[in-house]
Amino acid sequence: MAILGIDEVGRGPWAGPLVIGVVVLEDPESEGWQDLNDSKKLTAKKRELLSQKILESASATGLGWVSAAELDKLGLSESLKLATRRAVSKIPREKFTEIIIDGTINFLKGTDLENLVTVLPKADAKIKAVSAASIIAKVARDNYMIKLAEAYPGYGFEKHVGYGTALHKAALEKLGPCPEHRKSFKPVAKIVAGETSSVAGGVAGGTPSAGGLQANAMGESATTGPATKATGPATSTSAIGKKGEDVVANYLKQHGHKILARNYKTKFYEIDIISATKEHIYFTEVKYRKNSKHGQPLEFIDKKKQQQMGFAATAFMKYLSKKLDRSLESMPPFSLAAAAVEGNNFELRQWFEID
Repeated sequence: MAILGIDEVGRGPWAGPLVIGVVVLEDPESEGWQDLNDSKKLTAKKRELLSQKILESASATGLGWVSAAELDKLGLSESLKLATRRAVSKIPREKFTEIIIDGTINFLKGTDLENLVTVLPKADAKIKAVSAASIIAKVARDNYMIKLAEAYPGYGFEKHVGYGTALHKAALEKLGPCPEHRKSFKPVAKIVAGETSSVAGGVAGGTPSAGGLQANAMGESATTGPATKATGPATSTSAIGKKGEDVVANYLKQHGHKILARNYKTKFYEIDIISATKEHIYFTEVKYRKNSKHGQPLEFIDKKKQQQMGFAATAFMKYLSKKLDRSLESMPPFSLAAAAVEGNNFELRQWFEID
């Protein structure tokens, strides 16, 4: 059995390409590959060394690139499919008998390889071929962004590699976008339009404490405290949001998750769904759009929102550890996640963990 591992890098940045890595390892369990892991858990130096080794020694490797301009034209979902298919097309068919894609979406659906695919969350930390794919994609994209910094000085691409940071925001406000910016992404569009308030950077006040949090983490819905009664369009918007969240919650239940809380609020942020498998806890932000005319739903989960989600997730983990009388260190690992619901039929387009 030869596994073709697939992973992506560059889903959420404001600038630069989306890159898919694909790798087949001849003997993935050999001692020579013991250091392979999720690329985000490795140092830059370690990634570089491993990437060189993978490219030299793997049975087969490939990269699929989608440019910022293509991403603006196609949207995120179609770009992920295109980049995956470009990468896989570089691997001879006789090199693999099975395909494992990190995440929950089969980007090869509708192709003659569809039935070979298994989608697996956290595959980049579990399957050596997927780990290798994540590493070569990460190193290739980072190196591209570092070279891009020479062509477009002043943006700091060599530091943030295109992600939404305070430095990147300040450079965009000063210089405007370059051809490598994803102009369909709302944070970039807002800055270009002159709407520059709080789209990046930290959250004042630090991590919220566990005191006063309002969720029952053992399966009941989170309480939200006093709220202003909404009327007219606000009520409609609220109902639409709940319907989108219901779709995602049902999807998670079907995939073995237990819903711990809904609409969990802290001082700084509200998390739509908190769910758990036997080994992991997930904090999911749900985005709904009637159509993709004004951008893909997931493009609206910018760096600041990810930071706020992280603060809220940390607060919940502290709360849960106290409730269960366990040390925080002994609690299961957790991840931030995003879900995209679209259309009048409220179709779940994607659910995935955020980088």
